[in-house]
Amino acid sequence: MTSLNYMLSELRRRRGRTLLTALGLAVGVGLVITVSALSNGLDAAQAHVLQPLTGVGTDMSVTRPLQISNSSGGFRGLSATERKELQQENGGGRLDFTKLKPGTHFSRDSFNSTSQLSFPATKVSTIRSLANVQGAVSGLTLNAVHITGTVPAQTQAPGGGFGPGGGGGFSGPRGIDFSTVNVSGVDQSHPQLGAITSGQVSSGRYFSAGSRREAILNVSYAKRKNLGVGDTVSLGGKTFTVVGLAETPVGGQSSDVYIKLAELQQLSGRVGRVNTVYVRATSAGAVDSVSKAIKANFSSSSVTTAQTLANRVTGSLTDAKSLTSKLGIGLEIVGLLGAVLIASLLTLASVTKRVRELGTLNAIGWSKWLVVRQVGGEALFQGLLGGALGIAIGVAGAAAIGAFAPSLTASIASAASSALPGPFGQGAVATPSSTTVDLTAPISSAVIALAVVLAVTGGLVSGAAGALRASRLRPADALRHID
Repeated sequence: MTSLNYMLSELRRRRGRTLLTALGLAVGVGLVITVSALSNGLDAAQAHVLQPLTGVGTDMSVTRPLQISNSSGGFRGLSATERKELQQENGGGRLDFTKLKPGTHFSRDSFNSTSQLSFPATKVSTIRSLANVQGAVSGLTLNAVHITGTVPAQTQAPGGGFGPGGGGGFSGPRGIDFSTVNVSGVDQSHPQLGAITSGQVSSGRYFSAGSRREAILNVSYAKRKNLGVGDTVSLGGKTFTVVGLAETPVGGQSSDVYIKLAELQQLSGRVGRVNTVYVRATSAGAVDSVSKAIKANFSSSSVTTAQTLANRVTGSLTDAKSLTSKLGIGLEIVGLLGAVLIASLLTLASVTKRVRELGTLNAIGWSKWLVVRQVGGEALFQGLLGGALGIAIGVAGAAAIGAFAPSLTASIASAASSALPGPFGQGAVATPSSTTVDLTAPISSAVIALAVVLAVTGGLVSGAAGALRASRLRPADALRHID
């Protein structure tokens, strides 16, 4: 007890040096907490971006993407087999105005696939039967194209083509209205797995059982079109009642409108066919083996996992995360080493100034062990004080990040960005697939515990350096020293 009181009294007597040593440790500890909190915040932001599509890391999607076989891109870049399949699937492609009389009013609805081919729904059962597969659900994503207007007059240009008039060679006012909507068919019997899940519905409700025509809209699409729950949308000449709005995920098959799978198959002439399978593995550790098994049993398929999406994320979120990964650990190490070095130098300087005091203790009977314990104990208290100050600095740094950090953007290249031609030969319009996330810097209890350990360790290291210096003092030399 006497030794403890002596330690505390010495720390109080040299409070300036004590606070300076503790502050040196606190800066290093605070830097570790702040950088760790920033890293945790970036991890949480990325998880927020990917979680809606990847669940808890066990979800994946299976598609049959078109393969561009040469550098020319577009429709001509497809293999002959895929080109034929795509033409058959889209029912002939372009609208031929030459077969319509000028002045005739027309209206046409079609459902086109621009980036992937469909396949028999029986593939879903095959995937579901694989080892480590917890569930597999069908999906179908298409572009619903609505064209209406009046056939314009045509002029024959030299060489056999159509003359001036822009785009398709028509002259005079076109009077043609063209609109496209990305639509996904959802198996409503599996509300927890698919293109849209019940948990993503932010307003209204999920699909009901039965054959009622219902639609769930992407929130951003609903805002653009000024639509809400209870309104109606038209697809393929059929009217659907909006029953919900949903925050749909970045990447993958994010769509404007979601309807029941059977209804989209019927409208698009693809009964019994799908172009996406949503798969859930039994555990995150089984994802790789399941992905390999799917590719082995389903030729020409592509499997998208959480890691695949993470690798495709771009934007300021990725830049910040990359910078933190590269510099964060280095900053923590340099900060800690600097803090411990400063504390050690200050402790050594303190011991040097206390030569007479420590030598006198030796002279009156203190063993070297007691002197070492005295110096080491003081350094340990300084480490604890530095830990407390470091936690305060770290918490303040994390709070500043949460309060002043700008919002970060994350984007994933959309599958709809394929350079395949649309109904009039134009490139397919890609739906932007990006989101904005607010950066936070959460501090976990584990980081706080680590900070205390680092501070105490730093204090012990600096104390060991000072104690080693003190243990080598000889009483005679100390008594000759003028303080």
